[in-house]
Amino acid sequence: MAVQLSGSAGVLFQGDSITAAGRDPGDDSDLGHGYVRLIADALAASHPTSRVHNRGVSGDRAADLLRRWDADTLSLRPAVLSVLVGVNDTWRRYDRGETTSPEAYEGTYRELLRQAASQGTRLVLIEPFLIPVQPEQWAWREDLDGRIHAVRRLAREFDASLLATDGLLHQAARESGDPHVITGDGVHLTAEGHAVLARAWLRLVR
Repeated sequence: MAVQLSGSAGVLFQGDSITAAGRDPGDDSDLGHGYVRLIADALAASHPTSRVHNRGVSGDRAADLLRRWDADTLSLRPAVLSVLVGVNDTWRRYDRGETTSPEAYEGTYRELLRQAASQGTRLVLIEPFLIPVQPEQWAWREDLDGRIHAVRRLAREFDASLLATDGLLHQAARESGDPHVITGDGVHLTAEGHAVLARAWLRLVR
């Protein structure tokens, strides 16, 4: 993937709380304390003129991204757009009974990417993931797996770079001997989990 990481357009990260990682939504310069911060620090060393933006918002689903897409994505005209969204579309089914079908999720995601691609933005799609730490979370796979397959199809459709995060983090959890090394609740990453994700993203994009 040949991308321009330097200049004012820079790299934009979009998604939910995994991407936000505690960032202050009122401070556009705040990158949070997760994988986006780690990537930005690494790029600062190799691409000192690069700009990194984080617009992740806790709790967002694909439809929430679409509602704020003009202001938080298209207006920034990033050279590279990295998107991680989908686990909340699954989670809300199990904690609130709010169901978004995989087909609706894929259609909304396709529209997000269509609008961004029309600006000439290069796309990086990060699969949604789930590392079960409670037995009942294995049942969530029935819902989430369809969303992962949708992201893979969209990566091919839009010639996007694909970060196959679900398998990557499962492997890291197995190698650590305890999934809690990677995630506290099955969704949100620990410092080690964010480091695994950041290293994989940098290998993919560089």
